[in-house]
Amino acid sequence: MSKSGGFKPFPFFSGCHIQTLVASFITLYRDLVSYRRFVHLKGGERIALEITTPPNWKPEDPTIVMVHGFCGSSKSSYLVRIASKLYQHGMRTVRLNLRGCGDSKGYSKRMYDPEYSEDVWNALKEIKRDTPNTPLIVMGFSLGGNVVLKMAGERQDEAKGVIEKLVAINPPVDMYSSVQQLNSNSFYRRYFMKYLKRDIYEMHDAFDDLPPIKIPSNLTLMDLDELYLAPQAGYSTVRDYYYAVSSGPLLTEIKVPCHILFSRDDPIIDCSEVESLKIPDNVDITMTDKGGHLGFLGSLRSKEGFLWMDAQILKWVSLPDNEDHSGNKNFKPKS
Repeated sequence: MSKSGGFKPFPFFSGCHIQTLVASFITLYRDLVSYRRFVHLKGGERIALEITTPPNWKPEDPTIVMVHGFCGSSKSSYLVRIASKLYQHGMRTVRLNLRGCGDSKGYSKRMYDPEYSEDVWNALKEIKRDTPNTPLIVMGFSLGGNVVLKMAGERQDEAKGVIEKLVAINPPVDMYSSVQQLNSNSFYRRYFMKYLKRDIYEMHDAFDDLPPIKIPSNLTLMDLDELYLAPQAGYSTVRDYYYAVSSGPLLTEIKVPCHILFSRDDPIIDCSEVESLKIPDNVDITMTDKGGHLGFLGSLRSKEGFLWMDAQILKWVSLPDNEDHSGNKNFKPKS
């Protein structure tokens, strides 16, 4: 395990909250032109993929499959930003919308379900079936990171025939402790509750056979999970539900090359569990002291520049980061 990763925060931006919040507002890139495709799931449900293919991409070139975080979508700013960089390097990207999120809304009666990992696996198999020679690099952010790690741990050796490499950024590998941590901060709790309630209401409005629902205003995220998400997924207790959706117990079962990035000062997820696990050699964990949640805004004097997280991701997918230290776009498309 790498203990620091060499990350040095931007001066005056070293606090976890400012790292988290400033990074979430960085929208340097417009959404990419993409082709929407649906993956059909059991029970008639489906999820939407947004596929962006550079003009010179070949079927044997890599494909990066990206999974967003909690209450996010394929249009989340970090997904658009990193997909844009990968596009400039000639890599095809597939931004996957989890059930009930983004362009997958209206096609599923369940959300934030333990079967998310199975949904991602089904999507990967379809992509690999259609382009069997493309190396698949699977990348997940926050909750999406937890989902892809869980998927790889469940599939073990089977995943080696489909996935070239795995990358997870700030994954909540222990959902129970992470929700406890998130609930302790009223700002983050209110933010995520607002969007989670919106998504639940929209799902019930989309299906005539789902009953009207009224969510009390004084609930915490854990309360809502206990009253709604756990029962909808078939679990009698919220603890059982959190265990079922957590990737932590499966990290030791991952067989594909894997990079995981954590920050010890993450205000949203708890990563302490991994400190005590015996991680296999194919799983590389970088644990920084600073960085917040999906932040990692670095020093302009470092070779990685301001968007340190992006530089790490590009390194892990074997690409140079040609962005200058100010954060401006200065890319040369792959010839």
